[in-house]
Amino acid sequence: MDRIQLKAKAKQQIRGNIGILFVIALIIGVISTVASAVLGFIPIVGAIVYSVLISPAFTLSFIMVYINLVAGKKPEAGDAFNGFYDFWSAFKVQFFVGLFTFLWSLLFIVPGIVKAYSYSMAMNVLAENPGMPALEAIRRSKEMTEGRKMDLFVLELSFLGWELVGVITFGIAYIWVIPYMCATFINYYNAMKPAAEEPVWAEAIEAPAPEEPVTEKVEDEEPKEE
Repeated sequence: MDRIQLKAKAKQQIRGNIGILFVIALIIGVISTVASAVLGFIPIVGAIVYSVLISPAFTLSFIMVYINLVAGKKPEAGDAFNGFYDFWSAFKVQFFVGLFTFLWSLLFIVPGIVKAYSYSMAMNVLAENPGMPALEAIRRSKEMTEGRKMDLFVLELSFLGWELVGVITFGIAYIWVIPYMCATFINYYNAMKPAAEEPVWAEAIEAPAPEEPVTEKVEDEEPKEE
């Protein structure tokens, strides 16, 4: 699926949902800002609480909203908090992605940027697989983005004009631009996903073997002579 198709599909998906998507973004933005300001008065502990509990969970919530949107589910205001049901997994994914990207950046900036694209789908993977270990989500992201990092970069560049429109309109255009961009990237994520992949992180559960149908043997009886 090329960029034109991805974007056309995204426009259809956000049509009629811009209002509720803005409300969800507003809820996440306001609570995140207030929490950051309040916790900022608590040295060290406040930063840890925000980094572990709030930021990753809201990031996961935001991604869940758009994954459900492109799947045809109508967004609701309460969806802004869905990520808190798996906040610990969200924190671990965000932590390891940040750590690995930082370590690669020590080798120069370019390797860090390349790896950032490589890990960019890890939170999306977690959103569809609650409770998945962070390293497994990162592994799947690396597999999906293999050979596609430049495509992701070009896709981001294709929104540069829209981002400038958002700046020129003092952020008003972002009410439409951000959902447009997010839906497009989720569509690209869906296009990258393997058709079917068994969750190697979960314990395999063997289904009971189907019972063989019981058939009664009927012996041929010779006709009795009268």
